[in-house]
Amino acid sequence: MPTWELTPGRPALTRVPAGADLAEGCAWLQENEAELTAALHEHGTIFLRGLPVASTEDVAAVRDVLIPEPTPYREKATPRSDFGHGVFSSTDLPPAQSIRMHNENSYTLTFPGRLLFACLTAPEEGGATPTADVRKVLAHLPEHLAARGRSSGWTLTRNYSDYVSLGWRTAFGTEDHAEVELYCKENGISWQWQPDGNLRTSQLRPATIHHPQTGEEVWFNHLAFWNEWSLDPDIREAMVDEFGPDGLPFNTGLGDGEPLSREDVDALNAAYEAATVRETWQVGDVMLVDNVLCAHGRDPYRGDRKIAVAMGRPVDVLDCRPTVLPTAVPA
Repeated sequence: MPTWELTPGRPALTRVPAGADLAEGCAWLQENEAELTAALHEHGTIFLRGLPVASTEDVAAVRDVLIPEPTPYREKATPRSDFGHGVFSSTDLPPAQSIRMHNENSYTLTFPGRLLFACLTAPEEGGATPTADVRKVLAHLPEHLAARGRSSGWTLTRNYSDYVSLGWRTAFGTEDHAEVELYCKENGISWQWQPDGNLRTSQLRPATIHHPQTGEEVWFNHLAFWNEWSLDPDIREAMVDEFGPDGLPFNTGLGDGEPLSREDVDALNAAYEAATVRETWQVGDVMLVDNVLCAHGRDPYRGDRKIAVAMGRPVDVLDCRPTVLPTAVPA
């Protein structure tokens, strides 16, 4: 039976029995799956310390116990390395860059219910994978923003480019315009091919949903993550100058059409910060995240860092009692 260490500002942590090899560790996970799931539903994130996880094959073995049904990475937005065995890098963005809180694939119609992170190389400094309980984020939000999100949802507009962010061929995994258009049609996304051959898309998604097992309401979106006001002011100014206000690689809004102010986005990011916990990575650590209950991010770091990721237990947004139905909006 797992014993949980509960420390303010840190995720719930349990230690796997000492001396267990990988097979014994996986057997322990299997035997305690019900208790681990109960803790995951309570805390949103659980840390498992002491598993002898040293390779991507080891990560895949643990993944097969905890999240046996995989979820593909759709509508790709950041570069990742494929380690094989259905295991990927967390992200390949530069070490000095922080990654804001987000629920994985909140903009897709089917998204992973669980995420697994495993530390194969711990960074010299920084590099934690913080998480934020989005039940608490919703509770911390100014009521007017929470109400707007519930009633109108959120919008995402993307301008795909090979020079900034990801090009459409990489994001959709095809060279065929018709395949992209079919995917967009089937997934509630409007599209517009640009004169330079690039792609612009737009979609409306619910900003709040309910957990399919616990029934709890959560703030589930990339609204703050991709909003222009979350950019460094100098970077935002340079990008607007270069691409124009409608040409940013990503931008978001609420579905009511009223623009978000810098103060609105600051309040969103403050709500995430108030709900954030983090743990310093040690080699062999495994972190399990309920992707509906918790957002995650990345702290900047120095030194080598190798965090492997697997995603699974797919969830259909329509099974989460969305307050707004997903649909396409003009690109």
